Amino acid sequence: MTSQGSVHQDQEIADQMIDTIAKWVDKDVIPYASELEHADEFPQVMFDQMCEFGLFGATIPEEYGGLGLDITTYARIVEELSRGWMSLSGILNTHKIAATMIGRYGTEEQKQKYLPQMVDGSYRAAFSLSEPDSGSDAGALRCKAAQDGDEWIINGTKMWVTNGVRAHIVMLLARTPDDRVTCFIVEKEPGDNFEGISTSKKIHKLGYKGLETVEMSYVDHRVPNANMLGGDEGQGNGLRYALSALELGRINIASRAVGVGQAAFNAAMKYAQERETFGKPIFQHQAIQFKLAEMATKLQAARLMTYDAAARFDRGERIDLEAGMAKLFASEACFEICTDALRIHGGNGYTQEYDVERYFRDSPLMIIGEGTSEVQKMVIARKLLERHAID
Repeated sequence: MTSQGSVHQDQEIADQMIDTIAKWVDKDVIPYASELEHADEFPQVMFDQMCEFGLFGATIPEEYGGLGLDITTYARIVEELSRGWMSLSGILNTHKIAATMIGRYGTEEQKQKYLPQMVDGSYRAAFSLSEPDSGSDAGALRCKAAQDGDEWIINGTKMWVTNGVRAHIVMLLARTPDDRVTCFIVEKEPGDNFEGISTSKKIHKLGYKGLETVEMSYVDHRVPNANMLGGDEGQGNGLRYALSALELGRINIASRAVGVGQAAFNAAMKYAQERETFGKPIFQHQAIQFKLAEMATKLQAARLMTYDAAARFDRGERIDLEAGMAKLFASEACFEICTDALRIHGGNGYTQEYDVERYFRDSPLMIIGEGTSEVQKMVIARKLLERHAID
């Protein structure tokens, strides 16, 4: 009885938090998002409010100062943020991946050192796996780590580092002399250059604006041996650690897709009831009704698949299959929903006066980020064979 009451109380708290964030998104995000997005300006005021909500420590255990929220609640938070402006969830994602890697695989000293600093947003993290010639083929990375006494010397170039400039730590994947991949916790000061670490100018993107995505180069940068994730046991296990944490990243991407898809659907429903052609609202035309029916169905299916993957994560299950499925379906559905929303808006949808053009530009990121749809299909097929192999 106590357990059921506790679960019910936790659910009420989670619902209240989601409701608070949703109201903030309606009042303080949606009216200003497009202006900031077109200027490609970091949303400092929105970021400050996210810090005040405690979102950077949302999934960090309470013993380290975080909120200790379950992943299902986190998925709902990401959905609401993305409904307002998808880039806000991007500010969180790499931070959460780093916190998950440290929480799961870090030594107790690493957990005690980093996690309490990461809860309020003043000490932020980035994740660095991709390279100019190593994207989907993560095993082909060339960044090198050579041991020199009780330090490691890092040399190489990393691409697509979200929050790279503002980050205080970077979860860096590098290849050691034994040809294995290891993860290092690279400490730095926010800025373009720091002791052998340099960042390019911001990479200009079709969408996903307002936060920096950069190339980072390492030239003889030294990292203490104590910063090898997992200590001595972590050597050679970096790729396994990263891919495991990316399960959470894929839930994040799927949740973003649901949020952006919801925003596009809302915009299309509103426009379809306001816009008139041939003497009646376009919603009364069967062609438009069919589009909206399909959009709503895809959106609901994407949401349920995302929540299912998150709930399985909360139960401690392996979710590489379910997270891959949710990410694949939700991202493709979001792109289709945003495309149809733009088409329902007609010429107006092609202008910057309507938010639907932003949703349309943001939607391809979900298809590409955290593993392309093609990579998800490979992961799904491999896991299907494991689960359904015949004798």
